[in-house]
Amino acid sequence: MGYLYLTRHGQTVWNVSGRVCGATDVELTEKGREQAAALGTVLSSDKDINIDVVVSSPLKRARDTAKIISDAILVPMYTDIRITEQNFGKYEGSGRRSDEFIEAKRHFADNYEGGESMLKVAQRVYNFLDEIKKDTGKTYLIVAHNGIARIVHSYFFDESNEEFSNYSIDNCGLVRYQW
Repeated sequence: MGYLYLTRHGQTVWNVSGRVCGATDVELTEKGREQAAALGTVLSSDKDINIDVVVSSPLKRARDTAKIISDAILVPMYTDIRITEQNFGKYEGSGRRSDEFIEAKRHFADNYEGGESMLKVAQRVYNFLDEIKKDTGKTYLIVAHNGIARIVHSYFFDESNEEFSNYSIDNCGLVRYQW
């Protein structure tokens, strides 16, 4: 039995302003870089956590977070397109708490106009997880996004639609799963 760790990228300007930043390539804030460095310090000093591989979404906010962490723990990192955040199409850059966006997120099978459905995202993330699960003996740290964290969580736990929709982790929050 091995472990999988997951963290969400550090804070971005769009996180602060409450904007949907799915597939949009948004930079970290200074606080986001500090959050990543703090997590790197925790991971490098915790003798009970032994990360072998860091894998990141290719979006800048996740990739930069992963680089800061991988440098701190002296572990190689790579990116995988399958853990890129969902493309929210016409909602990219809009208000994250708008009634229209909240309602649209309840329709898992519907493609967002100009984007992709939650089901398509789940398929690519589940395929990724199935693949790394076979890499026995290695502990992975995934650096991704809140939507990806929601899908990873659903891979390990049965949830209602509401529980799935409400699941969230903080920027640079760390979650551990057991295979």
